[in-house]
Amino acid sequence: MTKAHYSPEIDKRIDALLVGAIDPHVHTGPSIAMRSLDHLDYAREASQAGMAAIVTKDHDYAGVMTAALIKKHHPELKTKIYSGIALNNVVGGLNPYAVEHTAAMGGKIVWLPTLTAENHFRWEKTSNWIHPASTQKIRPAAIVPVLNPDKSVRDDLKEILDVVAKNDLTLASGHLHVSETWIVFEEAKKRGVTRLIFTHPEDIVDASLNDVKGIAAMGAFVEHSLCMFLEGCKFKSREPSDLHDQIKAAGVDQTIMCSDLGQVGTFDPIDGIRRGIKLCMDFGYSDTDIRKMVSTNTAKVLGIEADLSSSA
Repeated sequence: MTKAHYSPEIDKRIDALLVGAIDPHVHTGPSIAMRSLDHLDYAREASQAGMAAIVTKDHDYAGVMTAALIKKHHPELKTKIYSGIALNNVVGGLNPYAVEHTAAMGGKIVWLPTLTAENHFRWEKTSNWIHPASTQKIRPAAIVPVLNPDKSVRDDLKEILDVVAKNDLTLASGHLHVSETWIVFEEAKKRGVTRLIFTHPEDIVDASLNDVKGIAAMGAFVEHSLCMFLEGCKFKSREPSDLHDQIKAAGVDQTIMCSDLGQVGTFDPIDGIRRGIKLCMDFGYSDTDIRKMVSTNTAKVLGIEADLSSSA
């Protein structure tokens, strides 16, 4: 799709804010879903823009091995590439062995179930939409539950939370219902997890602004999928003003942005971030605040460096 261009002055300002930016949630390939670019493509584009890091996400596999290969064979890239694991059917659901392996290979994020969350199954029925990466193409997908019938956290998830805490990984809420996220995050904190991301409260997970405010207050960073707010994006489900409300609910210091892009037929991930930065400018946020939301807050929750050396 056509890249967004603004006035030379605005473009220059956006370019400066892209330096040191981090995209913590991007759906590049390879994947069984069609992708517009692969992990290396994006690492190259991000490097040209001066971004500090990207975190690749696939619903079906941990991308840590691919990230390691890119790091080894492309030392010229300025952008660091990381990945993580989503606890869906293909990796065995709540599989502590897979999480330990991801940590040992330098993974950064453990996403709680996404396409196989019980809430996702409910949402798909009402949204009239089936994810193109759904393993139902292969065999019927199975729900990966995270709570017991009495709403307590399952023992197998507790074991994973202990692995996350031991390895100082980041725990992301995935597609859990917000009511489940509250319970799991409270348990995670009790077990020593210090890095928490509340995934796209604007869609799928049924969160209110009060939920956003409360979960941010417990120390989680609230991650917004910019693709859901951008005019002309096939994933747009909210108005730009809703993003402003979300930011105000959590506060700038607890907000992070991701593209959540990489799919065919929509914006390039970097273009999505550029458009998101422009929205934040339109809301009246200063460059300092925007940099927090697209760079330094994300670096903090992931435990990585955000290289801003070229941002002057």
